[in-house]
Order: sequence, then structure tokens, then C-alpha cells
Amino acid sequence: MNTPHTYTPSAVEIEHKGHHTVKLSLPDGSYAVVLLHGGQVVSWHPAGQGEQLYLSPDSPVVAGKAVRGGVPVIFPQFEQRGPDRSLPRHGLVRTRPWTIDTLRAQGDHALVTLTRSDDEDTRALWPHGFTLELTVSLAPQRLDMELHVSNTGDTAWSFSAALHTYLAVSELSQVRLQGLEGCRFIDAITNGEHIEDHPEKRFAGEMDRIYARVPRSLLLRDGPRRLTLESETFEDLVLWNPGSDKCAALQDMPDEDWQHMLCVEAAQILRPPTLAPGDSWTARQSLVLPD
Repeated sequence: MNTPHTYTPSAVEIEHKGHHTVKLSLPDGSYAVVLLHGGQVVSWHPAGQGEQLYLSPDSPVVAGKAVRGGVPVIFPQFEQRGPDRSLPRHGLVRTRPWTIDTLRAQGDHALVTLTRSDDEDTRALWPHGFTLELTVSLAPQRLDMELHVSNTGDTAWSFSAALHTYLAVSELSQVRLQGLEGCRFIDAITNGEHIEDHPEKRFAGEMDRIYARVPRSLLLRDGPRRLTLESETFEDLVLWNPGSDKCAALQDMPDEDWQHMLCVEAAQILRPPTLAPGDSWTARQSLVLPD
């Protein structure tokens, strides 16, 4: 994506490849792009650092379908872990349009808040009233994503949620993730539960794990690159990579791209919150590069 240098921050609606998006830009040349389809961040390009998120070139933006890459919003169901296994995989909101609530830019900061509420279609699948707010905030060397969940209905309900972050990596075998030692995890491939005993997690192929009660800050190393992943309220972390065989079976992802991505997802899965009518819940994930 070619982007001209700007000298004032901006948060503007644009058309990108024929789709309605919001672009956040900073005076240093940093930018982020957010699709209204799914309320999904699809690009974060800090000044001088290159693209930080993976977005599959084989995944078109089509109404009713998920986009593979960026940061999909998962709610109220995570796979088969959540309030209702009859719901679509990963929930109701990643394939539906969101609405712009706020655009703001000042100094070295720009943000957008998008909203998504229940409607006739969602209530046919999950009969509850809700409003989600996703605030995406861009600052130099930093991207913050905050998810605010409100119960606008007249009955209590439980939910799972995640920010399904696809990180771009140079080569999966070169990636190291620090901070998970001692955390319990569920391995969806082996159906086993274990305790992480590696101070520096390495990756070689397929992985599908949910880590519980993770630290608030983790460090990803990818060659000389350093990326800190911070979270608030989210208790869990998902690590996912399809590996060679499953990637080859995916129609919306090039066969070899499993080597150039890793999902590191802030999540609330293993202890689903319950919201009474009028209650709300807020969680955040931040991606931070060294100054």
C-alpha cells in the first residue's frame, strides 16, 4: 500500500480496493487501516518499520464472509468454546458491517471508534441485545485496540471474546515469544492440558493453543525485530498457526504463507464473563515497538 507522507495527523474515511475503510495517519508517516466490514484492523505500518500485520492476499472482502488476517473481532463465541455451540464459528460480528462513531486526530495521535449492535439477523441466531465498541488508537510505534461490550437487552448473558491478531513474521522458525513459562494451556491438537515449560517459546509449524491467566506483557522476537504485546482485562492468549498441511487446504491463504504469520490473540475464553442488563465489560490489547 503506497501512502504519501502527511504532516498532520488524520482520521478519515476512504475507499480501499473498493471497500469502506478508515485510515489513521500520523505526521511521522505511520498509518493504520480499519475495514468497516467486521470492524477489522487490516494494516498497521509504523514509521520506518514496515507492515506488522499479516493479511492474506487470497482473502477477498465479501459480505457475510470473514477476512483472513489483520485483527478480526471475535464475539460472543470462540470456536466451540462459548455460550452457544450452535452459533457460527467465532461468533456474529466479524462478517457484518460496523458503523463509525468517532474519528479524532490531534498531535501525534489518531483514533477511530466503531460500533456494532444486535439486529434482526443477529437475534435470529443469538436472542440478546448488545452493543460493541471497538476503539483503534494509533500513536508513534504503538497500536491500541480496546473492545467495550454492553448488555443492552433485558436478560443476562455470557460471552467469549478475542482480538484475533495475525502478526506478520519474517520466518516462523525465527520467532521467539517470551513470557508464557508456567502458564497452563489447552492444546486443541492433542486435546491435552499442560504447563508451559519454555521461557522462550519457539515455533515450527501447526499450533493451536489457549493459554490461561497470561502475564500482561509478552515479548515477541523476530530476528532483530522486537514487539511487545500488552493486554488489560483479557485473561487468556491464543497461539495459532495452521502449519503446512492445513494451510494448503485453506482456499483463502497461499500455501506457503503459514511460514510468515503467527496469531497471538488476546482473549477471554476459559472464564466467560456474564453481563446483567445494563452492565458492560472492557478489554484492551496493545502492540508496542521500541522507540
